[in-house]
This record gives sequence, structure tokens and C-alpha cells, in this order.
Amino acid sequence: MTLTWQKSSFSGDQANCLHLAASRPTGPLHLCESDTPDTILTTTPTALAALIRTLAPNSHVRMT
Repeated sequence: MTLTWQKSSFSGDQANCLHLAASRPTGPLHLCESDTPDTILTTTPTALAALIRTLAPNSHVRMT
């Protein structure tokens, strides 16, 4: 399977960037950092949303 990676919009022009790819619209999500591209974290949209809500409880990020 070939993944199409997207760079996080929060990364800007920084060298250390977070990249995200989806296997299919409702499938697992794959994340990697630009400085370790061979290390890929695979998770579900629900689990990633829960992590973001836990790490940034005062954030205005909305995950549905």
C-alpha cells in the first residue's frame, strides 16, 4: 500500500515536521516525524482524537 503523506500545517517551514497519512477515509492513521521517517505510528482516528484532547485540554482543536 502506498501512503500519501501530508505535512502538518502547524509545522510551517520548520525542519522537524509531523506527517500524517490515512489508509482510507475511515481507516487507520499513520504518523511520522521528518527526522525519523522510518518510524511510523499507526492509530485510529478515535484514539488520536482522545490523545489530542488529553494533551491539549485547553486547546480549541475540534476533532470529530
